[in-house]
Amino acid sequence: MTANEILSLFNSYLEQLPYDRKPQSLYEPVKYVLSLGGKRIRPVLMMLAYQMYKDNPESILPQACALETYHNFTLLHDDLMDNANMRRGHATVHVKWDANAAILSGDTMLALAFQRMAACAQDKLRAVVDLFTETVLEIDEGQQMDMDFEKRIDVREEEYIEMIRLKTSVLLACALKIGAIMADAPAEDADNLYMFGERMGLAFQLQDDFLDVYGDPKVFGKAIGGDIMCNKKTFMLINAFNMASESQREDLLQWINAESPDPQEKIAAVTNLYNTIGIDKLAQQRIMHYFDESRSYLAKVKVDDERKQLLYDYTDQMMHRKK
Repeated sequence: MTANEILSLFNSYLEQLPYDRKPQSLYEPVKYVLSLGGKRIRPVLMMLAYQMYKDNPESILPQACALETYHNFTLLHDDLMDNANMRRGHATVHVKWDANAAILSGDTMLALAFQRMAACAQDKLRAVVDLFTETVLEIDEGQQMDMDFEKRIDVREEEYIEMIRLKTSVLLACALKIGAIMADAPAEDADNLYMFGERMGLAFQLQDDFLDVYGDPKVFGKAIGGDIMCNKKTFMLINAFNMASESQREDLLQWINAESPDPQEKIAAVTNLYNTIGIDKLAQQRIMHYFDESRSYLAKVKVDDERKQLLYDYTDQMMHRKK
Protein backbone atom coordinates (compact mmCIF):
# COMPACT_ATOMS: atom_id res chain seq x y z
CA MET A 1 0.00 0.00 0.00
CA THR A 2 1.39 3.42 -0.90
CA ALA A 3 1.44 6.31 1.58
CA ASN A 4 -1.46 7.94 -0.27
CA GLU A 5 -3.48 4.73 -0.15
CA ILE A 6 -2.78 4.43 3.57
CA LEU A 7 -3.86 8.04 4.07
CA SER A 8 -7.09 7.45 2.16
CA LEU A 9 -7.78 4.27 4.15
CA PHE A 10 -7.12 6.07 7.42
CA ASN A 11 -9.34 9.04 6.58
CA SER A 12 -12.22 6.72 5.61
CA TYR A 13 -11.84 4.85 8.90
CA LEU A 14 -11.76 8.10 10.89
CA GLU A 15 -14.87 9.47 9.16
CA GLN A 16 -16.86 6.31 9.90
CA LEU A 17 -16.04 6.11 13.60
CA PRO A 18 -19.26 5.97 15.62
CA TYR A 19 -19.86 8.31 18.55
CA ASP A 20 -22.78 6.62 20.29
CA ARG A 21 -22.24 7.87 23.83
CA LYS A 22 -24.24 10.73 25.34
CA PRO A 23 -24.51 13.65 25.59
CA GLN A 24 -23.85 14.47 21.96
CA SER A 25 -22.78 17.99 22.95
CA LEU A 26 -19.64 16.47 24.51
CA TYR A 27 -18.69 14.54 21.37
CA GLU A 28 -19.59 17.10 18.70
CA PRO A 29 -16.36 19.11 19.27
CA VAL A 30 -14.39 15.85 19.15
CA LYS A 31 -15.84 14.94 15.76
CA TYR A 32 -15.37 18.53 14.60
CA VAL A 33 -11.67 18.64 15.49
CA LEU A 34 -10.94 15.32 13.82
CA SER A 35 -12.85 16.36 10.69
CA LEU A 36 -10.66 19.41 10.00
CA GLY A 37 -8.10 17.38 8.08
CA GLY A 38 -4.36 17.73 8.29
CA LYS A 39 -1.48 15.71 6.92
CA ARG A 40 -2.11 12.74 9.26
CA ILE A 41 1.66 12.27 9.44
CA ARG A 42 1.68 10.21 12.63
CA PRO A 43 -0.85 7.52 11.64
CA VAL A 44 0.73 7.23 8.21
CA LEU A 45 4.17 6.73 9.78
CA MET A 46 2.80 4.10 12.14
CA MET A 47 1.20 2.15 9.31
CA LEU A 48 4.24 2.46 7.04
CA ALA A 49 6.46 1.10 9.82
CA TYR A 50 4.05 -1.82 10.34
CA GLN A 51 3.93 -2.51 6.61
CA MET A 52 7.68 -3.06 6.48
CA TYR A 53 7.02 -6.35 8.29
CA LYS A 54 3.42 -7.30 7.52
CA ASP A 55 1.09 -6.63 4.60
CA ASN A 56 -2.12 -5.81 6.49
CA PRO A 57 -1.65 -2.27 7.88
CA GLU A 58 -5.44 -1.91 8.13
CA SER A 59 -5.23 -4.14 11.22
CA ILE A 60 -3.68 -1.31 13.28
CA LEU A 61 -6.16 1.40 12.29
CA PRO A 62 -7.44 1.71 15.91
CA GLN A 63 -3.94 2.45 17.19
CA ALA A 64 -3.23 4.84 14.30
CA CYS A 65 -6.50 6.59 15.12
CA ALA A 66 -5.49 6.75 18.79
CA LEU A 67 -2.36 8.66 17.90
CA GLU A 68 -4.21 11.10 15.65
CA THR A 69 -6.87 11.61 18.32
CA TYR A 70 -4.20 12.39 20.87
CA HIS A 71 -2.32 14.73 18.51
CA ASN A 72 -5.50 16.70 17.82
CA PHE A 73 -6.26 16.82 21.54
CA THR A 74 -2.93 18.60 22.06
CA LEU A 75 -3.78 21.07 19.29
CA LEU A 76 -7.20 21.74 20.82
CA HIS A 77 -5.68 22.62 24.19
CA ASP A 78 -2.79 24.54 22.55
CA ASP A 79 -5.35 26.70 20.75
CA LEU A 80 -7.10 27.40 24.04
CA MET A 81 -3.84 28.22 25.85
CA ASP A 82 -2.72 30.48 22.98
CA ASN A 83 -6.19 32.01 22.56
CA ALA A 84 -5.98 31.16 18.84
CA ASN A 85 -9.07 31.83 16.76
CA MET A 86 -8.39 29.64 13.73
CA ARG A 87 -7.06 26.14 13.07
CA ARG A 88 -6.71 24.86 9.50
CA GLY A 89 -8.94 27.65 8.25
CA HIS A 90 -11.78 26.94 10.71
CA ALA A 91 -12.83 28.37 14.04
CA THR A 92 -11.13 26.74 17.02
CA VAL A 93 -13.28 24.81 19.51
CA HIS A 94 -13.22 27.47 22.23
CA VAL A 95 -14.40 30.02 19.65
CA LYS A 96 -17.06 27.82 18.02
CA TRP A 97 -18.29 26.61 21.43
CA ASP A 98 -16.56 28.00 24.53
CA ALA A 99 -13.52 27.41 26.78
CA ASN A 100 -15.34 24.92 29.00
CA ALA A 101 -16.29 22.82 25.98
CA ALA A 102 -12.68 22.91 24.77
CA ILE A 103 -11.38 21.67 28.12
CA LEU A 104 -13.97 18.92 28.58
CA SER A 105 -13.99 17.68 25.00
CA GLY A 106 -10.20 17.77 24.98
CA ASP A 107 -10.14 15.61 28.10
CA THR A 108 -12.53 13.23 26.35
CA MET A 109 -10.21 13.03 23.34
CA LEU A 110 -7.35 12.04 25.66
CA ALA A 111 -9.48 9.25 27.17
CA LEU A 112 -10.56 8.09 23.70
CA ALA A 113 -6.92 8.03 22.57
CA PHE A 114 -6.00 5.63 25.39
CA GLN A 115 -9.11 3.52 24.77
CA ARG A 116 -8.27 3.20 21.07
CA MET A 117 -4.59 2.51 21.75
CA ALA A 118 -5.49 -0.26 24.19
CA ALA A 119 -7.67 -2.03 21.59
CA CYS A 120 -4.80 -4.29 20.59
CA ALA A 121 -3.79 -7.89 21.09
CA GLN A 122 -3.15 -8.81 24.73
CA ASP A 123 0.48 -9.72 24.06
CA LYS A 124 1.15 -6.20 22.71
CA LEU A 125 -0.91 -4.28 25.25
CA ARG A 126 1.70 -3.60 27.93
CA ALA A 127 4.46 -2.50 25.54
CA VAL A 128 2.13 -0.30 23.47
CA VAL A 129 0.37 1.42 26.37
CA ASP A 130 3.61 1.91 28.33
CA LEU A 131 5.26 3.61 25.34
CA PHE A 132 2.20 5.74 24.65
CA THR A 133 1.91 6.80 28.31
CA GLU A 134 5.60 7.76 28.47
CA THR A 135 5.20 9.76 25.26
CA VAL A 136 2.19 11.66 26.62
CA LEU A 137 4.15 12.59 29.75
CA GLU A 138 7.15 13.71 27.71
CA ILE A 139 5.01 15.90 25.48
CA ASP A 140 3.55 17.63 28.54
CA GLU A 141 7.08 18.16 29.84
CA GLY A 142 8.11 19.68 26.53
CA GLN A 143 5.09 21.97 26.54
CA GLN A 144 5.96 23.20 30.02
CA MET A 145 9.56 23.85 28.97
CA ASP A 146 8.28 25.86 26.01
CA MET A 147 6.14 27.94 28.36
CA ASP A 148 9.06 28.43 30.75
CA PHE A 149 11.24 29.67 27.88
CA GLU A 150 8.83 32.56 27.29
CA LYS A 151 10.12 34.18 30.48
CA ARG A 152 13.82 33.75 29.62
CA ILE A 153 16.30 35.32 27.22
CA ASP A 154 19.16 32.98 28.15
CA VAL A 155 17.82 29.76 26.61
CA ARG A 156 20.64 27.63 25.19
CA GLU A 157 20.44 25.71 21.93
CA GLU A 158 20.73 22.35 23.67
CA GLU A 159 17.79 23.27 25.93
CA TYR A 160 15.73 24.19 22.89
CA ILE A 161 16.60 20.94 21.13
CA GLU A 162 15.54 18.97 24.20
CA MET A 163 12.27 20.93 24.35
CA ILE A 164 11.35 20.21 20.71
CA ARG A 165 12.46 16.59 21.12
CA LEU A 166 9.89 16.23 23.88
CA LYS A 167 7.17 18.45 22.45
CA THR A 168 7.32 17.29 18.83
CA SER A 169 9.77 14.48 18.05
CA VAL A 170 8.74 11.80 20.52
CA LEU A 171 5.25 11.48 19.02
CA LEU A 172 6.71 10.72 15.58
CA ALA A 173 9.10 8.27 17.23
CA CYS A 174 6.24 6.68 19.18
CA ALA A 175 4.21 6.23 15.97
CA LEU A 176 7.01 4.34 14.26
CA LYS A 177 7.90 2.17 17.23
CA ILE A 178 4.29 1.18 17.95
CA GLY A 179 3.91 0.25 14.29
CA ALA A 180 6.98 -1.96 14.64
CA ILE A 181 5.79 -3.50 17.92
CA MET A 182 2.40 -4.32 16.45
CA ALA A 183 4.13 -6.02 13.49
CA ASP A 184 6.31 -8.21 15.76
CA ALA A 185 9.48 -6.47 14.57
CA PRO A 186 12.74 -7.32 16.37
CA ALA A 187 13.33 -5.08 19.40
CA GLU A 188 16.48 -3.63 17.84
CA ASP A 189 14.54 -2.61 14.73
CA ALA A 190 11.80 -1.02 16.85
CA ASP A 191 14.42 0.99 18.75
CA ASN A 192 16.13 2.13 15.56
CA LEU A 193 12.79 3.19 14.11
CA TYR A 194 12.14 5.17 17.28
CA MET A 195 15.45 7.00 16.90
CA PHE A 196 14.76 7.52 13.20
CA GLY A 197 11.50 9.26 14.11
CA GLU A 198 13.07 11.28 16.90
CA ARG A 199 15.86 12.67 14.71
CA MET A 200 13.41 13.25 11.85
CA GLY A 201 11.17 15.19 14.23
CA LEU A 202 14.04 17.48 15.21
CA ALA A 203 14.80 18.22 11.56
CA PHE A 204 11.09 18.74 10.89
CA GLN A 205 10.66 21.29 13.72
CA LEU A 206 13.83 23.18 12.85
CA GLN A 207 12.56 23.37 9.29
CA ASP A 208 9.34 24.91 10.63
CA ASP A 209 11.40 27.56 12.42
CA PHE A 210 13.34 28.24 9.22
CA LEU A 211 10.29 28.42 6.95
CA ASP A 212 8.53 30.88 9.24
CA VAL A 213 11.35 33.33 8.47
CA TYR A 214 12.52 32.30 5.00
CA GLY A 215 9.51 30.55 3.45
CA ASP A 216 7.79 31.86 0.34
CA PRO A 217 4.54 33.57 1.45
CA LYS A 218 2.80 32.48 -1.78
CA VAL A 219 3.58 28.84 -1.01
CA PHE A 220 3.22 29.27 2.74
CA GLY A 221 -0.36 30.50 2.31
CA LYS A 222 0.21 33.16 4.96
CA ALA A 223 2.60 35.95 5.78
CA ILE A 224 5.98 34.87 7.11
CA GLY A 225 7.50 36.25 10.27
CA GLY A 226 4.82 35.23 12.76
CA ASP A 227 7.43 33.85 15.17
CA ILE A 228 9.41 37.11 14.95
CA MET A 229 6.34 39.23 15.66
CA CYS A 230 5.43 37.30 18.81
CA ASN A 231 9.06 36.96 19.98
CA LYS A 232 8.76 33.18 19.98
CA LYS A 233 11.85 31.42 21.33
CA THR A 234 12.78 29.49 18.22
CA PHE A 235 16.11 28.01 17.12
CA MET A 236 16.60 31.22 15.15
CA LEU A 237 16.07 33.72 17.95
CA ILE A 238 17.86 31.67 20.60
CA ASN A 239 21.01 31.35 18.51
CA ALA A 240 20.82 34.97 17.40
CA PHE A 241 20.97 36.00 21.07
CA ASN A 242 23.79 33.59 21.84
CA MET A 243 25.91 34.49 18.80
CA ALA A 244 25.23 38.21 18.52
CA SER A 245 27.77 40.92 19.19
CA GLU A 246 26.94 43.40 21.93
CA SER A 247 25.46 45.89 19.47
CA GLN A 248 23.49 43.20 17.64
CA ARG A 249 22.09 41.93 20.92
CA GLU A 250 21.02 45.47 21.82
CA ASP A 251 19.25 45.74 18.45
CA LEU A 252 17.47 42.43 19.02
CA LEU A 253 16.36 43.46 22.50
CA GLN A 254 15.11 46.78 21.16
CA TRP A 255 12.88 45.00 18.64
CA ILE A 256 11.71 42.42 21.19
CA ASN A 257 10.76 45.10 23.69
CA ALA A 258 9.22 47.46 21.13
CA GLU A 259 5.57 48.27 21.74
CA SER A 260 3.33 47.98 18.66
CA PRO A 261 6.15 48.00 16.09
CA ASP A 262 5.40 48.10 12.38
CA PRO A 263 5.24 44.38 11.45
CA GLN A 264 7.06 44.64 8.13
CA GLU A 265 9.77 46.80 9.66
CA LYS A 266 10.33 44.48 12.61
CA ILE A 267 10.36 41.32 10.48
CA ALA A 268 12.78 42.87 7.99
CA ALA A 269 15.10 44.16 10.72
CA VAL A 270 15.23 40.90 12.69
CA THR A 271 15.65 38.83 9.52
CA ASN A 272 18.53 41.08 8.51
CA LEU A 273 20.15 40.49 11.90
CA TYR A 274 19.71 36.73 11.43
CA ASN A 275 21.41 36.97 8.03
CA THR A 276 24.28 39.07 9.36
CA ILE A 277 24.88 36.76 12.31
CA GLY A 278 24.62 33.68 10.05
CA ILE A 279 21.55 32.11 11.63
CA ASP A 280 20.09 31.12 8.25
CA LYS A 281 23.10 28.99 7.36
CA LEU A 282 23.34 27.56 10.88
CA ALA A 283 19.70 26.47 10.79
CA GLN A 284 20.14 24.77 7.41
CA GLN A 285 23.22 22.95 8.72
CA ARG A 286 21.35 21.71 11.80
CA ILE A 287 18.36 20.57 9.72
CA MET A 288 20.62 18.48 7.49
CA HIS A 289 22.53 17.17 10.51
CA TYR A 290 19.40 15.73 12.11
CA PHE A 291 18.02 14.57 8.77
CA ASP A 292 21.24 12.65 8.07
CA GLU A 293 21.20 11.20 11.58
CA SER A 294 17.64 9.98 11.04
CA ARG A 295 18.70 8.24 7.84
CA SER A 296 21.54 6.48 9.64
CA TYR A 297 19.04 4.89 12.06
CA LEU A 298 16.69 3.81 9.27
CA ALA A 299 19.67 2.22 7.49
CA LYS A 300 20.21 0.01 10.56
CA VAL A 301 16.73 -1.49 10.36
CA LYS A 302 17.16 -5.09 9.21
CA VAL A 303 14.64 -5.35 6.40
CA ASP A 304 15.21 -5.22 2.67
CA ASP A 305 15.72 -1.72 1.26
CA GLU A 306 12.74 -2.31 -1.00
CA ARG A 307 10.48 -2.57 2.04
CA LYS A 308 11.97 0.62 3.52
CA GLN A 309 11.53 2.62 0.33
CA LEU A 310 8.04 3.96 1.08
CA LEU A 311 9.27 5.26 4.43
CA TYR A 312 12.30 6.86 2.78
CA ASP A 313 10.10 8.48 0.15
CA TYR A 314 7.46 9.69 2.59
CA THR A 315 9.94 11.32 4.96
CA ASP A 316 11.81 12.83 2.01
CA GLN A 317 8.55 14.57 1.08
CA MET A 318 8.16 15.77 4.65
CA MET A 319 11.58 17.38 4.57
CA HIS A 320 11.28 18.95 1.13
CA ARG A 321 8.00 20.71 1.81
CA LYS A 322 7.81 24.49 1.51
CA LYS A 323 4.95 25.00 3.93
